[in-house]
Amino acid sequence: MTNLHTLKIAYIGGGSKSWARSLMNDLALESRISGKVALYDINYEAAVQNAKIGNQISQLEEAKSNWKYEAVSTMEEALSESDFVIISILPGSFEEMASDVHTPEKYGVYQSVGDTVGPGGFVRALRTIPMYVEIANSIKQHAPDAWVINYTNPMSLCTRTLYEVFPEIKAFGCCHEVFETQSLLAEVVKEFLNEEVAQRSDIKVNVLGINHFTWVNQASYQNIDLIPYYKQFVEKYAETGFEKEEGSWKNSVFSSCQRVKFDLFKKYGVIAAAGDRHLAEFMPPIYLKDPETVSSWKFHLTSVDFRKENLKKRISENEELAEGNHKFEINSSGEEGVKIILALLGVEEVVTNVNYPNKGQIEGLPLGAIVETNALFRNNTVQPVFAGRLPLDIHNMVHRHVLNQESALQAALTKDKQLALNTFVNEPLLTVSREEAEELFDEMLKNTKDYLPGWAI
Repeated sequence: MTNLHTLKIAYIGGGSKSWARSLMNDLALESRISGKVALYDINYEAAVQNAKIGNQISQLEEAKSNWKYEAVSTMEEALSESDFVIISILPGSFEEMASDVHTPEKYGVYQSVGDTVGPGGFVRALRTIPMYVEIANSIKQHAPDAWVINYTNPMSLCTRTLYEVFPEIKAFGCCHEVFETQSLLAEVVKEFLNEEVAQRSDIKVNVLGINHFTWVNQASYQNIDLIPYYKQFVEKYAETGFEKEEGSWKNSVFSSCQRVKFDLFKKYGVIAAAGDRHLAEFMPPIYLKDPETVSSWKFHLTSVDFRKENLKKRISENEELAEGNHKFEINSSGEEGVKIILALLGVEEVVTNVNYPNKGQIEGLPLGAIVETNALFRNNTVQPVFAGRLPLDIHNMVHRHVLNQESALQAALTKDKQLALNTFVNEPLLTVSREEAEELFDEMLKNTKDYLPGWAI
């Protein structure tokens, strides 16, 4: 098929060892767009390496489009004349992340991810927000009409910062956690309706909440209400958990048996629509009391040492790919970024879950807060789908996190250490004494001080 659109995409964080290649594969598999991807990264050599990989992927026989990848040395060069901007960065290094995740363990506070909420997610946000202030100002100056897709965590605060700095920005955040819930519901269909779901998008869901603390209060397949069947599914697997192959959850730190998700359904009567590792961090330490408790709920603490080792493997693999010593295979990532790009170009329409300012799509949450609901993407527009109101008990939990995120934003923008501390101690996971919380806060800030210029640390 002839390409209908020739584009320029700016990739901020273009030295990425995983997300960049996912984008390259998805672009290569789509015949209706082509163009140039400008890769910008503070690690210029990593961007150069990804440019080599991207250009090799474009030249493969099975590639359906023609993209030119180029590493650039400035954000301005990447953004200039861009139609779309993709942001996927690591805010800081794994050393700072190690402090985010593991320093609280000295106080008996455990986190399974540490990138969204909890003490780790909060401190990560403090150092990420200034980076997003810079990115937003650059977009405002050099690509004010571009559509901006964010993949970086903490998703809500990254996207919220973009709008705080540049209110007219056309930005939204994409996350695949709800996709996994749709896949789980496909298993419900298989078990109770004896049907194979062709693709997860055939499962229709009403999404409402905030990133990584999303909820589904309506779910259907071919107009069949799945909530009653999900209830039976939960009753059957609440204690044992569910997995396609018995014992497989132990083989990956990113896997679980869905027991946290099932327990939340039993307590609140609504489907929790994110992975157990994320959901657990939004609650008091019910599921994260200690490593033994985590194991009993059949999910994992993701250590930063694991991430470091995993990065070494990806670096080695990318080096092999860049030098042409490794066979390329083009596989779809399952992400929807490229589908959304097509929709915004007017090629097709897409309805999917995104993180976007609340314009009333969730009743009762502050307007302007970044919420996660479905949205309709069509020619140069995104229209949030009205999702309704969360049940009061869930609303209260979600609202607390929304207000904490707003406080975190203001503390980061004004370098207000007292506001930051008072927000920090309001994290549900943090059940230590005020004195211990202050000690932990000071230690974590010192560990990330290189990314907090102007703070009194």
